[in-house]
Amino acid sequence: MGTCNCKTPWDELNEVIEAHRGQESALIEVLHKAQEIMGYLPRDVQEAIAEGLRVPLNKVYGVVSFYHHFSVEPKGKYQIAVCNGTACYVKGAPAVISSLEEELGIKAGETTQDGKFSLAAVRCLGACSLAPVMTINQKAYGLVDADKAKEIIKQYE
Repeated sequence: MGTCNCKTPWDELNEVIEAHRGQESALIEVLHKAQEIMGYLPRDVQEAIAEGLRVPLNKVYGVVSFYHHFSVEPKGKYQIAVCNGTACYVKGAPAVISSLEEELGIKAGETTQDGKFSLAAVRCLGACSLAPVMTINQKAYGLVDADKAKEIIKQYE
């Protein structure tokens, strides 16, 4: 039997941090790679990055909390984003979000207990002519209303 040269996610993260040790300018790049590796950015990951890049922890947290792409909680297998930009908002995005919250039993920003769905209200998805718009794992659905949103997520159950 051969030996396993398997790397844990922490091994991979430490390699990324080591490659950028002391480089404050690499913070966003390292956060992206860390989220790819770990799936999300819990406090211990943020602390390791802060220490490795020699960046204050509050700066790391500030970047993580500012960009909606970053998550401090595990995300669901199916990540639903509902645009809440001006065009989508005016054309009914709040009703779509409410409908999905009711259907999934979670609020925007949360993940279902079974880890299947995450729901996020985002600023803009860049498809204003199709408002309201939602995505599931980057697949876009346009002209969505509350009922259509429920029908769409049933395809993923």
